[in-house]
Amino acid sequence: MSREKLRRAALPPVQENIDKLEKAINEGNFYGAQQMYKSISARYVSAERYSEALDLLESGACLQLKHGQVTCGAELAFLFVDTLVKGKIPYNEDILDRVRKIYEVFPKVPLPSNMSDDEDVREFTEALGAAKTRLEGCSSFIRAAIKWSAEFGASRNGDPQLHAMLAEYIYSESTELNMAKVSYHFVRGNNPKKFASTLVNFMSKCYPDEDDIAIARAVLMYLSMGNLRDANCLMNELKRQVESQELDFPESDLVQFITFLLLTLERDALPLFNMLRVNYKSSIDREPAFNELLDEIAEKFYGVQRRNPLQGMFGDLFKVIIDISVHLLFSIIRNSWHKKTIIYRIISENQKHSLGHLVQCNLFAMM
Repeated sequence: MSREKLRRAALPPVQENIDKLEKAINEGNFYGAQQMYKSISARYVSAERYSEALDLLESGACLQLKHGQVTCGAELAFLFVDTLVKGKIPYNEDILDRVRKIYEVFPKVPLPSNMSDDEDVREFTEALGAAKTRLEGCSSFIRAAIKWSAEFGASRNGDPQLHAMLAEYIYSESTELNMAKVSYHFVRGNNPKKFASTLVNFMSKCYPDEDDIAIARAVLMYLSMGNLRDANCLMNELKRQVESQELDFPESDLVQFITFLLLTLERDALPLFNMLRVNYKSSIDREPAFNELLDEIAEKFYGVQRRNPLQGMFGDLFKVIIDISVHLLFSIIRNSWHKKTIIYRIISENQKHSLGHLVQCNLFAMM
């Protein structure tokens, strides 16, 4: 029997290890069980018994998380995805369901809101640290799963459901909320109605001048990906939910711009698109990223090529150098009896090169 077959045969059925380690977890031996999960799963991976390694890691991640051991559970969850990659396991709904099962066990704990004494402050500080640990652990796990899905069969951006999971967890667990990051994942997800609910919740507790920016960012991000359908769905759902909850929908110039923009993109109307950008420039400039998003939208919907800033800079510099060179040449030959002969000779020589036409134009302009 080969060494490889011996190694495979030496490993017991995975259920034996699952049962043994579950008992250790239930007895409170979290650290000891963690080391065993890692070492035993590594042996299954080494023997290319990926299915059994996945079963063990899924069980361990869920058990540790259910017992509040977030760091341990997140580590095993990440190893679960790492094993998918090592085993070249193709993306499919069954694996996605298993990822979702682990995700749903990650704790969601609201931060305490009332602090009346030093004890409350201490508890709040501890809660902040725990929230950061939860967010980092879950984010690492889901980001790895998104990358795996993109590499092994899902769309180029990764599975939309995974993006939606990550967006929801970032929103619920972030101690310093970054709506740009939340929006980034929601627009790559497949649930604009859930995104709308999140935005309505954000609008109920944000500063007055943040609500319209959050709405505009969400719509522009959808549009920058060429997704007019979900951009419209988001706006319609926002208005419906705001009305049903008897809230006030923002009526700023920025929201007006977004409304007109959605109508404009329904037709071939590049001049109107450009006019909107000019007329609402002060509103657009409230958020630095909006102009870049609008450039992407112009490219997606109207085929307008974005100008590379470096190319533009070097192109301008190149033209200046050519102009200076031509003026120097002209100053040298200006008093020559054979000025035109020399000029034509220069033109003829330069036509052999890529700069010839540009030099020719400049020389004739000075004659």
